Amino acid sequence: FFVLQYYKPKLLTCDIQMAAPYSPLTTHVLNTGMGVPGAHMALSLHRMDPSTSLWNLLTTGTTNDDGRFPGLITRENFTPEVYKMRFETGQYWESLGETSFYPYVEIVFTITDHSQKFHVPLLCSFFSYTTHRGS
Repeated sequence: FFVLQYYKPKLLTCDIQMAAPYSPLTTHVLNTGMGVPGAHMALSLHRMDPSTSLWNLLTTGTTNDDGRFPGLITRENFTPEVYKMRFETGQYWESLGETSFYPYVEIVFTITDHSQKFHVPLLCSFFSYTTHRGS
């Protein structure tokens, strides 16, 4: 009985996390300057209109406590196109009482095979940032 009481909250947490909406595109913000997740950073996802070369806003929101944004885009809306993720790094650092050299970071990338899963993390500090295609 005591063992079940110990594991019950952990099992419920796993069920909730597994129920998050699936997204073929994911991101994870890491604050490498402080060694913590980039929690509560505003971001937006855009797709370029190939006929006008203008950006269409798809979604906006903020990262969760772990620096992630579950449900960024659905499989149905994920098409082979050029995308942009914009991270509001200046606002994020300001909320922590810091200043940043970069007021925002935009990561632009091309999706050719939308059947794959794409992970595009942002690792940032006050004066630098980097990204890569993760798995």
